[in-house]
Amino acid sequence: MILTVTLNAAIDKRYVVEGYKVGEVNRVKECAYVPGGKGLNVSKPAAIYGAEVVATGFVGGHAGNYIEEKLLPFHIKSDFYHVEAESRSCINIWDEVNHVQTEFLEPGFTLTQEDFDGFTEKFKELVQKADVVAMSGSVPKGLDGTAYQKLVKIVKEAGKPVILDTSGRLLEMGIEACPTMIKPNIDEIRMLTGKPCDSFEEIIEAAKVIHGKGIEIVAVSLGGDGSIVVCDEGIFQAKVPKIDAVNTVGCGDSMIAGFALGISEKLPMEEILRKASAISAAAAMREETGFFVKEDMEEILPKVQIMKHN
Repeated sequence: MILTVTLNAAIDKRYVVEGYKVGEVNRVKECAYVPGGKGLNVSKPAAIYGAEVVATGFVGGHAGNYIEEKLLPFHIKSDFYHVEAESRSCINIWDEVNHVQTEFLEPGFTLTQEDFDGFTEKFKELVQKADVVAMSGSVPKGLDGTAYQKLVKIVKEAGKPVILDTSGRLLEMGIEACPTMIKPNIDEIRMLTGKPCDSFEEIIEAAKVIHGKGIEIVAVSLGGDGSIVVCDEGIFQAKVPKIDAVNTVGCGDSMIAGFALGISEKLPMEEILRKASAISAAAAMREETGFFVKEDMEEILPKVQIMKHN
C-alpha cells in the first residue's frame, strides 16, 4: 500500500474565461472542481496505475467531505484527520484569449497542537500498513518546519521508506530527519548546498553532497533535459522522448507517484526512474492535473533513455 500525506488539501477550481479583465465582471465559460494538494496529485496517478493507495492529512467541514467523496472514483481510500473549519479552495483562471493563467491560493485553516497530535496518532497506525509513504506540499498555518521532520522520523522508526517533496524551510528542516528520497529543483538544491549548480557536473556534485548526508535517493528535475538521480546504485540520467504537452502542472507529483510505485515494487533504480519518467510525461499529455492514461505511459516507457554516469 502507498500512503500519501497531504497536510494542506484543497478543492482545486479551474475557471476557463475568454479575456480576463481586472476590476470587471468575468463570465466563466466552463469550470471543473477536483481534489487538490500535492499529496493528492501523487495519490491519483498511483491509483490509476493500479496500486492500493490510502490518502491521509487534514480535511475540514463540507469542503473536506467533498474532497473525500471525489477521491472515490479513483479508488483512493481516504483516512484523513477531520477538523471543524472548512478546507481551502485554490482557483486557477485560464484565459483562452490571452493564454494567461492566474491563480488564487487560499491559506486554509489554522491547526492547533492538539490537532497535530491527534493526526500523529492516526499516522503512526497507517504507517504500519504502508509499503512506502509519500508526503508532499505545504503545511497549514499553525504548523512549522518541524512538522515534516516529526512525520519523517515516525516513518523511519517504523522501518519504511519515505519520500519528502516540499520546499523552503520545510525541506531544509525535513531533510535533517533523513527521508529516503527528496526531489529538489535547481533552486532548492542551490539553497540546500550553497553551490551555484550552473552546469550538469555541478548539479551532480551538489546532489552527491546531499546523498552523503544520509538521503538515499536525490532526484533532480532538469526540465527539458529530463532528470538525474544520485543514489547508492550510482548516478542515473533519464531522457524522455518529445511529447505534445498539454498541461505540465502536477507532472512533478506524477513523477513522485512513479518513484513510490517503483520503491514499493522493490525495482532497481534504472527501472524506477524509467517508470517515474514515463508516468510524468504521460501526465503532461492530459489536461487534468494528476491524471494520465496507461496506454500513453506504456507507449513512452520503452522510449525513455536511462544513462548511467560515473
